[in-house]
Amino acid sequence: MNLTHNYFWIKSAISPEICDEIVRIGTDKIHQEQKSGIDTSAATSGNLSKHDLPDAESRSDKPLEELENKLSYVRDSNVTWLRDSWLYDELKPHIDNANLNAGWGWDYDWFEDLQFTVYKNDQFYGWHMDGGSDKLAVYRRTINGITPEDKRYTKQPNLIGKVRKISMTLNLSRPQDYDGGELKFDFGPHSEIGRFKICDEIKPQGSIIVFPSFLPHCVTPVTRGTRYSLVMWVCGDPFR
Repeated sequence: MNLTHNYFWIKSAISPEICDEIVRIGTDKIHQEQKSGIDTSAATSGNLSKHDLPDAESRSDKPLEELENKLSYVRDSNVTWLRDSWLYDELKPHIDNANLNAGWGWDYDWFEDLQFTVYKNDQFYGWHMDGGSDKLAVYRRTINGITPEDKRYTKQPNLIGKVRKISMTLNLSRPQDYDGGELKFDFGPHSEIGRFKICDEIKPQGSIIVFPSFLPHCVTPVTRGTRYSLVMWVCGDPFR
């Protein structure tokens, strides 16, 4: 799919006070879950995260061709899920604005739970896509004891038959509080604007990046401090 705008960004869309409150809510929930024995390590399809492959090599932001025939993990971070309605009220207008002004004009009708993510030193998320776009990528209903534990299966009835169309990342951290942890896109080897793009636009606290869920991207390793982010996926019927 050829796009005039591969992503859309809004600088400092969310106030520092709200960002700090989201960090407080998210970190408190992670600590509570860990005290209860819940594993807050981020998971991936195919069990390719660090806690699944502790002896594997880090993929970091290396191209996959460099890791051929090597056992590697694609993700290392801690996450929890937020469902507070006021967060959707804050974020939905920015997504609607991006969908309009980027020229996409895609139909959608559901928003997934919000993923609060913590990246500490050396933590990262290697190259991946958030979702597909055709009928083969739709969410299917989970049947306990029968369907596999996979992101394509869900217990949420409003997601059945939907695909992720739009992804959003909100940077919750101040730029002086961390190094590394950069959001990086891969527009493909034949892109006229260059293949890789580091999104410096998201560095100011409260800034939002909105992009198609089928666009490959990664988060480079954090080299100092801690990066906090909030991610949301917007879903609808498969593209026709």
